[in-house]
Order: sequence, then C-alpha cells, then structure tokens
Amino acid sequence: MSITILGFESSCDETGVALVTCSPGQVPVLRAHALYSQVQMHQAYGGVVPELASRDHVRRALPLAREVLAKAGAELAEVDIVAYTQGPGLAGALLVGAGVASALGAALGKPTLGVHHLEGHLLSPFLSADPPEFPFVALLVSGGHTQLMRVDGVGQYGLLGETIDDAAGEAFDKSAKLLGLGYPGGPALSRLAQQGDDQAFDLPRPLLHQPNLDFSFAGLKTAVMIALRKLGPVPSEQQKADLAASTEAAIVEVLVRKSLRALKESGLQRLVVAGGVGANSRLRRDLNAVAMRRGLRVHYPELELCTDNGAMIAMAAAMRLQAGLARPNCDYRFEVRPRWELGAA
Repeated sequence: MSITILGFESSCDETGVALVTCSPGQVPVLRAHALYSQVQMHQAYGGVVPELASRDHVRRALPLAREVLAKAGAELAEVDIVAYTQGPGLAGALLVGAGVASALGAALGKPTLGVHHLEGHLLSPFLSADPPEFPFVALLVSGGHTQLMRVDGVGQYGLLGETIDDAAGEAFDKSAKLLGLGYPGGPALSRLAQQGDDQAFDLPRPLLHQPNLDFSFAGLKTAVMIALRKLGPVPSEQQKADLAASTEAAIVEVLVRKSLRALKESGLQRLVVAGGVGANSRLRRDLNAVAMRRGLRVHYPELELCTDNGAMIAMAAAMRLQAGLARPNCDYRFEVRPRWELGAA
C-alpha cells in the first residue's frame, strides 16, 4: 500500500513544499515540489534577518502547498502524512513550518512527522537520476555545517569528522563579504573566481595535514582578510577575482582531500555530497576527476535540490517510514529543535 507525504521545509530563508509517494520495497517517488527563496528580501541587510524570514514563511507555505498539489494532480485528501523540518535551524522559522504542518494534519485527521534537516540533505541524492546505494561516506557541506559521516543505512550515521569553527559555506560567504560581493556570498564568489588565477595567492589549507577528518575554515577567512588589506584600499577587479579563485581553490582542496581520506579509512568506494556547497562547480569537477582516476563513485543531488527544499524533507520522511524508524505524531503537539545533532535523530 502506498503512502503519500506532504513535506514542508522552513528552517532558514527558503520555503519549500513537496509531495512524495512511497510504496513498500520501492524508492520513493517525487511527484512535485515548489520552492520560494527569500534571497532578494535579505540582500538589503547583507544576511538573513530571522524575524523577516519567519514572517515570509507564513505568507508562502500554504500557497506553495496548493501549487504542489496542482502540479501533482493530487487532492489534499490523498495526503497520508504531513512532514516538516523539526530542526536544526532558526527557531522562529522552524515554528512556522511545524505549526502549519500540525494545523494541516489536524484539519485532515492525518499524522505529522518531524524530520531532521541534515538527514534531508543527506538523503536528497536518492531523488537524483543516479541514486546511491548503502553504505557510503557523506560529505555534508552547507552554510552552517561541514561534516563527514559514514552512512550504513537510514538512521545509521556515524560521525567521522566535522568543522571545529566556521563551516565551508561560512568561509565562502564571509570571504565574499570581505570582497564586497554582497549576499548570498558563496555563489557570487564562485562566479568571480572563474575570472581569476587560483595560484595568485598562497592561502592556508587548515588541518589538511592533521591525522583526523575535522575541518577548520576560520583561519582561511582571516588569511583572506589579510591578503585583501595588502592590496590597498582599492584593489583592482582582477586582483579581487584572483583572490576569489585562490579562496575557492583552498576550500575545495580541503573538502576533496578530507573526503578521500574518509573513504580510504572507512574502506568504502562511494561518496555522497549534499548541502548547498554541493552545487559548487569546482567541487564537483575536482571530485569527479579524482573519482575517475581512483575508480570511486560520487553522487550529488540534482542542482535544484542542493539548497534547502521540501523534496528532501518529504523524501527523508518516506525513507524513515520504510525503514520502520518514524514515529508519526497523532496528537498534533509539536516542538522544534534549533540545535540538533544528526546522530540523535
């Protein structure tokens, strides 16, 4: 018997809704999804304003749900479970998604299910045309998280290494801000880097030669700031492009080499890359090149599913249900978990 799940994502500055159907023994099927990004609204402030983000989720959630149902040719009555991001994320933003999902579930008389945001990212490649197989090493890279995990199955996650300060996405964004590139900084820095020389600046690769799988990018951001100061008050556009390219090269080299070390130490041959930084073209290019040389497999979400989205939340809910790990809520009380370790999910 198939189960249809309506999923809501509202952890930060994107409102996502999706409809997924799962059947026993089969990979869940994404029927439709819709996403609204708040980037334009937050650009004026140079970053996410939590209160504004929460208010905008209120405006977008139900219209997006109607859009998704229309795209899928489905009726609201077909929904069996309403899933939502329970954490981690911005508390106010999470409360919107949890509240909307719980109210909708109560109105329909259908159970709800809270989902871990990072588990959604981790399982999002199963929505791609080239889904992975368990077990694998996962590189989770986003604005707030950089982690290497061993994944033996749904809910079977072992932490191999993580950032001890700034995440990779933060390093991109903060370096972009230093270069005056605005918000969102990561994609802007990557675009500028395409015009630069990635050997122009000798930037550090923090923890690269340490005998562990942890990351540290705070020192790299400081090195970018020092390099920029040495260029004088008005660096040329080419100098800025060279610094952007050198910054991107440093971040990507650390991510690639740590991922390869994780594969070697775990004895696995399959890597999954998920999270917003997973859309970075240089990261994909370098990983694909080394994977081809070494006979490894690398899997990514589709580009449109690298950012926060409802599809990954509905998918994670479906896979947890199939694995017998989900505990749907039928009394419609809810709580959000702004800080939530994936291993505790």
